Amino acid sequence: MTGTTAAPVAGAQRIQAAFDRAREQDRAALIVYLTSCFPDPATSRACFEAAVEAGADILEIGVPFSDPMMDGPIIQAANQQVLDAGTRVADHLELIRSLDHLDVPKLVMTYVTIADTRGYAAFADECAAAGLSGVILPDLPVPEADAWRREADRAGLATVFLASSVSTDERLDAIGAASRGWVYAVGLLGVTGVKGVSQDVTRDLVARLRPRTSLPIAVGIGVKDRDSAAQVAAYADGVIVGSSVVEAAAGGDPAGAPERVATLVRELRAGVERG
Repeated sequence: MTGTTAAPVAGAQRIQAAFDRAREQDRAALIVYLTSCFPDPATSRACFEAAVEAGADILEIGVPFSDPMMDGPIIQAANQQVLDAGTRVADHLELIRSLDHLDVPKLVMTYVTIADTRGYAAFADECAAAGLSGVILPDLPVPEADAWRREADRAGLATVFLASSVSTDERLDAIGAASRGWVYAVGLLGVTGVKGVSQDVTRDLVARLRPRTSLPIAVGIGVKDRDSAAQVAAYADGVIVGSSVVEAAAGGDPAGAPERVATLVRELRAGVERG
């Protein structure tokens, strides 16, 4: 192993425990992404609850940003609806606090501008106070992350970094050493929700990451259904699904969104168990 072992922080320990529980059940962990406050705060809260009830091990909670680099058309549309409603970061943190009864690790996924505008120290403290275990900032490269990582570590938050198939070995070393909680292996190049995961490319990326970190490796972007979840679960520690879950929440009467989300998450859970 060429990467260093990360110092433990409370959020990372909660995340590790979730991966350990899944491993004890001989399956990959299921990580479910949903846009916060979509389609409205009350329905959003019910969708997160439904996802956990249906089998999600970890929640990724998307806080919308007006210029997302990673989100594809499905998540962009959800984000824009939330932004158009005038929802503020404080509203998202309030929603996250209301999910404290859900006994799974919760991470916020947003962009550097949100954290930077509020101030790294203040944002880390707000996230910790909301009950979050970690933060994912996909546009924050490891070489520029020291200031954020100091504040995240101080607040007990894990920071998950992303690795892709075009990352050099040196960059994968840095990502493996800097990450807390897990390493996020990107299943395809591009944005979310457009193409299916490239299994051969992603399997190779996971194999390259293994000797570089002791953390679990979870694959996201391009995983959308039971079959693709099962394929990824055969070689990764975690499976991350976002766009198809958001699409389920968006696809009809908001009153039915929690059940639609639950139906899909049950299918995905069956996939990671089969894998």
